Amino acid sequence: MTIAIVAAMEREVRPLIGGWRIRTIEHAGRQYRLFENGQAALICGGIGSEAARRATEAIIQAVNPALVLSVGFAGALDGSLQVGAVIEPRTVINAADGVRTEIGLSEGVLVSSSTVAGKEQKARLRKAYGALAVDMEAGAVAQGAQARGIEFAALKAISDGADFELPALDHFLASDGRFRSAGFAVHVALRPWLWGTTIALARNSSRASKALCDALENYLAREGPSRGESYAGATDVSPVQAGRERPALH
Repeated sequence: MTIAIVAAMEREVRPLIGGWRIRTIEHAGRQYRLFENGQAALICGGIGSEAARRATEAIIQAVNPALVLSVGFAGALDGSLQVGAVIEPRTVINAADGVRTEIGLSEGVLVSSSTVAGKEQKARLRKAYGALAVDMEAGAVAQGAQARGIEFAALKAISDGADFELPALDHFLASDGRFRSAGFAVHVALRPWLWGTTIALARNSSRASKALCDALENYLAREGPSRGESYAGATDVSPVQAGRERPALH
């Protein structure tokens, strides 16, 4: 049976999927690129809970998976988590409705927010949920998998620290979950005080992507054989960078 991986953006997983097969699937009037390698399949649905929900439904319909895995970037809520750390949470909480998904023997709490979390919101989420990190999709993916009786897990790479103030990214999220990169670039170009933050964010995102893909390759190598499945890329893998104090991958 297949492991179905749901990401928001291709740039999060690009180092992993470069050699994977690609086919186009359609669900609810939208076309998606489906990346496949052995018994792993990956879809990029866009940013936010609604986009994640639709993508989860699409990949479940396409590949009938044994496990749905939510992957991507997350913001640290715990100040000891550095950019490039990867967490495999024990619990995912959807902040929109309070629904909790218990995963098993992993570590810590991931909370899913409906908006991009800035520095102040990160502090509030940390206090409210005691979570390690915040993302925007895992809660919706978890609920989509559970609604169909499919096992769920999550793997998230830290792309911004607890004290990192993100630019106003929400304004550039389209209703279908796509990020309006051109509009954001123009916005930043006209505001020199955002240049440093934007450069740092790009650098952090690159580090997080590398860490996520290394961890994901290791995850597939570990989980695939335990389910009687094969993963063609599982040859020379690096250890998952999980937990509070483990070093970030560069």
